[in-house]
Amino acid sequence: MKDYSCENIRNVCLLGHGNAGKTTLAEAMLFLTGATDRFGSVVDGNTVMDYDAEEIKRKFSIATALAPVEWNDMKINIIDTPGYFDFVGEMLEGLVVADGAVILVSAKDGLQVGTEKAWAAVNDKKIPRMFFISKLDEENSDFSKVFDQLKDKFGKSVIALELPIFEDGKFTGIVNIPKMKAYYFKGKDMVEGEIPAGMMSQIESYKEGMAEVVAETDEELMEKYFNGEPFTDEEIRRGIKIGAKNGDIAPVFCGSSVQKIGVTLLLDAISKYMPAHCEKGSVKVLNASTKEAVEVPADEKASVVVRVFKTIADPFVGKISFLKVLSGTLMPDSTVYNVNKEKTEKISNIFIMKGKQQINVNKLVSGDIGAVTKLAVTETNDTLASKEKPVLAEPIEFPEPMLAMAVLPKAKGDEEKISSGLQRLLEEDPTFKMYLHPETKQTLIYGVGDQHLDVIVSKLRNKFKVGVELVNPIVPYRETIRKKVKVEGKHKKQSGGHGQFGDVWIEFEPGPTEDLVFEEKIFGGAVPKQYFPAVEKGLRESMQKGVLAGYPVVNLKATLVDGKYHDVDSSEMAFKIAASLAYKEGMKQASPVLLEPICHVEVYVPDDYMGDIIGDLNKRRGRVLGMNPQDNGLQQVVAEVPQAEMFRYATDLRSITQGRGYFTMHFERYEEAPPHVAEKVIAEAAKHKQADDE
Repeated sequence: MKDYSCENIRNVCLLGHGNAGKTTLAEAMLFLTGATDRFGSVVDGNTVMDYDAEEIKRKFSIATALAPVEWNDMKINIIDTPGYFDFVGEMLEGLVVADGAVILVSAKDGLQVGTEKAWAAVNDKKIPRMFFISKLDEENSDFSKVFDQLKDKFGKSVIALELPIFEDGKFTGIVNIPKMKAYYFKGKDMVEGEIPAGMMSQIESYKEGMAEVVAETDEELMEKYFNGEPFTDEEIRRGIKIGAKNGDIAPVFCGSSVQKIGVTLLLDAISKYMPAHCEKGSVKVLNASTKEAVEVPADEKASVVVRVFKTIADPFVGKISFLKVLSGTLMPDSTVYNVNKEKTEKISNIFIMKGKQQINVNKLVSGDIGAVTKLAVTETNDTLASKEKPVLAEPIEFPEPMLAMAVLPKAKGDEEKISSGLQRLLEEDPTFKMYLHPETKQTLIYGVGDQHLDVIVSKLRNKFKVGVELVNPIVPYRETIRKKVKVEGKHKKQSGGHGQFGDVWIEFEPGPTEDLVFEEKIFGGAVPKQYFPAVEKGLRESMQKGVLAGYPVVNLKATLVDGKYHDVDSSEMAFKIAASLAYKEGMKQASPVLLEPICHVEVYVPDDYMGDIIGDLNKRRGRVLGMNPQDNGLQQVVAEVPQAEMFRYATDLRSITQGRGYFTMHFERYEEAPPHVAEKVIAEAAKHKQADDE
């Protein structure tokens, strides 16, 4: 591949709902530009972009993949992103380096949740976008219906620049509305032909809609439009490019990737309407020390600034870091400074990725995307720059994963292998988290959804040769008491030689803090001072296990009020044991209760789902505290819900809202569990204890 300057590079992200045809479109682009000599298929598992074993097995994209094609003396970096919501982190990685987006919409399925999410994402990032209505060769496809859905949902910025031609029910060609030309396709070949007469009225109405929106991009064009003068090709091109750049125009194209119809016209449109990185003039970054926004020139001659946007942990090659040059030029055998880690990194070879294939290049200029291997400390979201001018690219904000499961090894002794495998997977997936719970001793993994965790387990098995199963995490309940009691704990043991003797009277009552409050009110030296720490230690150790279900005890106040000792037989150990005996008796008498963790939950959903969401939270024993309107027609529902009821919420919320809702959650406090819940937990604990004893 020859060298391209920034003006001739286009970075285009393919977005859309799962199964809208993104990977197939990328495959068609690669085949029609001569970047591959075989047209692969997702079903057959031989596409350039879906090369991972998991993607081949599941027949959908899991990771963002890249490939460059050459077209019209331009290099177009295709960024193919997954459409399934569990892999939203991958989509965000692809989007952060894109300068334009093509949102695919299936002509059969029409507007879907993934279409809405893609639109929201490009709006959020202010990225120029265009629609590609795909799969027009399939039965029940309907261009006009889908176009109307897009216009109704996203407004008048949506304009059709193409219309499909059907002959005897078969999709055979496309009308280019600005040029008023018809193109017919046969395999790789495209020929110009006559526009079918029956289409003229539809074309005219679409042309009028296009002219109206193009006129709004420029005062001169507006004047021309009001005077009834037609626009030239160049004026339409300029108007659409300005409108697309500002987000005021989202042109609609159409085709069939499988039949290779309309794909070269889409490549033409990307070259014409999508901006190059350097057209921004400058890129907003952060000053490394003050974190204030500063600008760096989007120019290949400036000081180098590189964003690392994705990492792959390859068991054979090691770590591959994907990067985009925001400013300057990155050269092989150079040294750069990792601004986040404050360490230098050695860049050896630089390559561009075509799926999994690495193609060595002699430089990477501003606006281009490539990869390097074996960086020592660099991770996703790090910035590489010169030590003299350290700046930070604004980090990608990944959603917090909310579906937690506990990992159990299938074979004994695999813990070490599991831990190192998970560690490697953490490097490449910022939406995956791992946590070793200090109390339950379980390894918890957090994912975006079921499929996400299923892929993690599958990768552990296939890449790192270790099998695990996922179970619901143990809920960290607590125990406490409700009333004040005074009890004796007496430890007396006679054996040959010294005996053991310790006798204490302790008052137990509900305490003001989670931690033990220990006091002593001993008169006349009934228990010598040197034994007070032993009594406290005995209580602290005993509190690790409550009398109901063996959970730690909180909010306990213990006052040592009386006791006895023996000059010879008393010892610290004897008083420690006496304190633990008093604790057991005191806990039983003081109305012990089980406490459950309560979480603060904030759910964000469109208005239409409010009733269902509130009903579902009530079913989970939740208390709704309030509702607040948000941007984009969303509502925020604030609630408190017991943690035990929230394990599957990520999955259930998605199913209630068709993937439109999301939530955040954090631990709030402990509260007394209702009797029916407490009974179940206590019975479960007794069952486990019995099993352990056997």
